[in-house]
Formats: sequence, structure tokens, C-alpha cells
Amino acid sequence: MGVTKIDHIELIVNRFEEYVALFRALGFQERVRTKHHGDSVEFQLPGENQPIFEIHRVGGEEAIGVNHIAFQVADVAAARQELQAQGVDASVEPVYVRATGRTVLNLRDPDGWRLQLVDAARRAPDLTSAH
Repeated sequence: MGVTKIDHIELIVNRFEEYVALFRALGFQERVRTKHHGDSVEFQLPGENQPIFEIHRVGGEEAIGVNHIAFQVADVAAARQELQAQGVDASVEPVYVRATGRTVLNLRDPDGWRLQLVDAARRAPDLTSAH
């Protein structure tokens, strides 16, 4: 399987525009804005292999704070099979998310925190999709 890098960290926030301004002030570059999970913006520091910070406006029953950390793997389906073979609960099927152009697998760590595996190929997102 082998995680190749931290792909992104998703933050759920209430004061969305203030977070956008803060990340810009910290030197992050805006990559893309979408309506994925409501208002959403991806930020990344300049340079190679920098993780993405996804900032989402809180909505529905989401809690403010870190939603999940995503780890990049070469093949999500193969990683799922390998985890299952090692006794890790990876019973949820991977899903393709049109809004982000990614295949993802959501997992829970032993304390119940959400982790995500994502495929290495980041395609152009479908900016017309809400999900």
C-alpha cells in the first residue's frame, strides 16, 4: 500500500471568509473554490509536496474543527484490500467524488477520528457539482 504523502487536511469553519484571509496572510496560495460541502476553498503553500488545506464552511450536522486528514496512496482499492488483509476495518467502499476529481476511502482510527485515503491522480474537479 504505502502512503506517499499527506494529501490534505480538511477544516470545517464557521467564519469562512476570515479563514480565507488568514491563510492568504500566512502565505498559502488559493488553488480552487467549489461548492463542495457548501463553500469550499483549497490552499497550498508554494513548493513541492505541500499538503492542501481544505477550508469548508460549517453546514448541517458538521462540527467545527479538523474533519479529517487524507493520505495519498497509488491505488485506493488496492490499499483497501491490503488494510483488510491486515485486519483493519475498511468495510466502506471507496467512492469517486466528482466535485474534487478524487477517489476516496474513509476510515476511522482506533479512537474514532476520520482518516481518508485518496488516489494519487488529482483530476480537474467538476466545479458544477455540489457533491
